[in-house]
Amino acid sequence: MPNQSRPKVKKSRALGIALTPKAVKYFEARPYPPGEHGRGRKQNSDYKVRLLEKQRLRAQYDISERQMARAYDRARKAEGKTGEALVIELERRLDALVLRSGIARTIYQARQMVVHGHIEVNGTKVDKPSFRVRPDDVVMVRERSRSKHPFQVAREGGYDTDGETPRYLQVNLKALAFRLDRDPNRKEIPVICDEQLVVEYYAR
Repeated sequence: MPNQSRPKVKKSRALGIALTPKAVKYFEARPYPPGEHGRGRKQNSDYKVRLLEKQRLRAQYDISERQMARAYDRARKAEGKTGEALVIELERRLDALVLRSGIARTIYQARQMVVHGHIEVNGTKVDKPSFRVRPDDVVMVRERSRSKHPFQVAREGGYDTDGETPRYLQVNLKALAFRLDRDPNRKEIPVICDEQLVVEYYAR
């Protein structure tokens, strides 16, 4: 399980990306790293730049280093560019797609929904956030969980802050359900990352 001891706002500022909606306003007010020397000029080595990019990608999916390395190994064996395949691999995680669908507000909430057994895929309960959803899989909130407050908020569009659902998903929020129509394209995935730097980090 990834270490979540660090406050999300501080982590957002350290990585240069807003990891939660709440972090957005703090990040806009203080767009520099936290700490006494946050605004100081820093010398960035090539290694440090690549490491930071890898950490940014990891943070946006809230995954451990081991999970990231495994995803990279799978991406290396895929056709096409390894960096794009890596992001697509991560995007197909169940918790990531629960977030994109608007059923959850943050990746942390999406992970919790899955772990607590509120989500089913093709009619079967799945409690592994790392479960890889395949095209034509139907994901929905289980019947017994739908009356819970977070899902009532989701049904009314309360977590759909971006306003645009990715094209690779067919979403029915009223039914608390969605389907993965096809594999995502990298351009469609709302993740801030120069994935080529991540590839260079692992290939070093």
